[in-house]
Amino acid sequence: MDKLKDIIFYSMDKAIKTYRTFAQKKLKENNYKITIDQWLIIKAILENPGISQQDLAEMVFKDNASVTRIIELLVQSKYLERENNPNDRRKSNLTVTLEGESIIKKVHSLVLQNRKIALKGVSQEDLEITNRTLKKITENCI
Repeated sequence: MDKLKDIIFYSMDKAIKTYRTFAQKKLKENNYKITIDQWLIIKAILENPGISQQDLAEMVFKDNASVTRIIELLVQSKYLERENNPNDRRKSNLTVTLEGESIIKKVHSLVLQNRKIALKGVSQEDLEITNRTLKKITENCI
């Protein structure tokens, strides 16, 4: 039987969780009042205006209940506005506020710095191979 440290999926999960913890720590150290998950939600909405909450949940790999809680916090923080959808009362339209856009812009340089630290010593070729490999694994599992 394989040891955990030798299983590629264990290593991928560990790398992702370690990076998320590192990135969240850096946000806190720099006094940004936003979490990684909140950043992901805002970024996804900015890149996909009009996205449904269900599609948003799939995009950020969260369940609907988690996305609902994150959205509520973002509305309270004035990073998002939620309006009732005039065509379907069960749905709402989400828009990023100027304050939401501002926090994404402010955090951007820190995000780039975090990535640079995390990818130190990793060549562009290694990144391309890793990206292709991860995409292939994803395709195999769909």
